[in-house]
Amino acid sequence: MEDGERLRIKEWAVEDRPREKMLLKGISSLSDAELIAILIGSGNSKETAVRLSQRILNSVYNNLNALGKLTVKELMKYKGIGEAKAVIITAAMELGRRKNISDPLERKTIRCSKDAFDIFYPLLCDLPHEELWVALTNSASKVIEKIKVSQGGLNGTSSDLRFVMKAAINTTCHGIILCHNHPSGNLQPSIQDDTLTRKLKETAKLLDIVLLDHIIISDKTYYSYADERNFL
Repeated sequence: MEDGERLRIKEWAVEDRPREKMLLKGISSLSDAELIAILIGSGNSKETAVRLSQRILNSVYNNLNALGKLTVKELMKYKGIGEAKAVIITAAMELGRRKNISDPLERKTIRCSKDAFDIFYPLLCDLPHEELWVALTNSASKVIEKIKVSQGGLNGTSSDLRFVMKAAINTTCHGIILCHNHPSGNLQPSIQDDTLTRKLKETAKLLDIVLLDHIIISDKTYYSYADERNFL
């Protein structure tokens, strides 16, 4: 194809555009050159961003470690790579290096009601109003995410099971642990608490998700539906 006939990225098939390809097929489907092309955004008058990225990689024998050793000035020797693009590539390489030396994030494990209490207590202990939270866990009982579902007044908070289940589905969790506080100091579940627990258990079961517990926190103590065998 002649230079003047070179297609712009927007004219490529969707599956051939790096950004669209990533959204369509996942980031693992992209080559190293396509990933770099996303960083630099555009090529030069004779090369697409992908072709330029391929040429840069070829010059370092397609070795990302070697690419990471190139300085900003060395990257700027390639036509189409100005200072801004060179800085972006260098920053991305440095982030990759730091990722490799970082310790993996240790997810907290919930194996009993006390573990759940220890996770939620710092969030709810001093509040003058009620809040409803949920912890979503994987099959190894490790917490994937903690989410505040709602906030209310002194004697109650509204809850929407659709919001809880949406969060559960989005994280593909295995288990749900519900938690809210009673600022009044009374640990006994209310009728509304019982209804919420029963409905959430039934709804989650339809999606093969387990409601592991519902914790009520007050001062430095707590009530556990699971420990009391209340609906769970």
